[in-house]
Amino acid sequence: MHEMRSSSPFAARTMPHTLRRVDVGDEALAELGVLVGFDDDLAGEATRISNRIRGLLTGIHPALERVLGPRITHPAVLEILSRCGGPVGIRKAGKRRLTTLATKHAPRMGARLAEEVLAALDAQTVTVPGSNAAEVVLPKLADSLKEILQQRKSIAEDVERMLDDHPLSQVLMSMPGVGIRTAARILLEVGDGSAFASAAHLAAYAGIAPVTHRSGSSIRGEHPARSGNRKLKRALFLSAFAALHDPTRRAYYDRKRAEGKKHNAALICLARRRCDVLFAMLKNKTFYRAPTAAAA
Repeated sequence: MHEMRSSSPFAARTMPHTLRRVDVGDEALAELGVLVGFDDDLAGEATRISNRIRGLLTGIHPALERVLGPRITHPAVLEILSRCGGPVGIRKAGKRRLTTLATKHAPRMGARLAEEVLAALDAQTVTVPGSNAAEVVLPKLADSLKEILQQRKSIAEDVERMLDDHPLSQVLMSMPGVGIRTAARILLEVGDGSAFASAAHLAAYAGIAPVTHRSGSSIRGEHPARSGNRKLKRALFLSAFAALHDPTRRAYYDRKRAEGKKHNAALICLARRRCDVLFAMLKNKTFYRAPTAAAA
């Protein structure tokens, strides 16, 4: 493995080929890498099956997809699809059984979900070709997705136990928006941060630092980076999104949106800002401290 060879943030931003994954020399992280890699595979498969279910529902009953699709990984939705199948099976189940299945896994929203499903069924009276086959396929897809999500839950527990033995895991997870999977990814890709001279180097490595386009002696503005460590970038991006419940982070995000930035661009800005904090936390081995009102 190679470490960062560039000595300046600008060079790191403009020469992505100099960016290499960091070798932290920790055998425990090698074990962690196997688990996280398997979890990545499971996440990809879960996404594929989720999209397959949503696509199938869209093809035979768009109104039902609008109700179930956004909640497709929720246990209550998967239970309905697993036990009832598609539109025909759900309608046959009736309101009472549908409500029972939903409330078993969603006590607070189960009754409302059942009502929304039945209303969606009433919105379409035409039977689309392929509906009969969908009644057979949907329960199998739902069962497959349930199994994969259960495996991810089990792997997360294994990762959490492994993180308990790493001294930096609690430091990372003290920061709002950093959970088990994000902390594991940061440790795998960054280690203790000692390979990076500054937060700017770390941001460049993650691909969340803006790239300055130059032509001769002219500068043509800054643009989002298209290189860097994609796995780390995704982890920091999702972490920034998860941190939006924090008033300070939300205020910064809203300010960027008010400046005209789109959602993803504003989140990248927030991720870059949080990268400074993460770097300091790793360097000093200190827990996250919420900024004071004046600092915010």
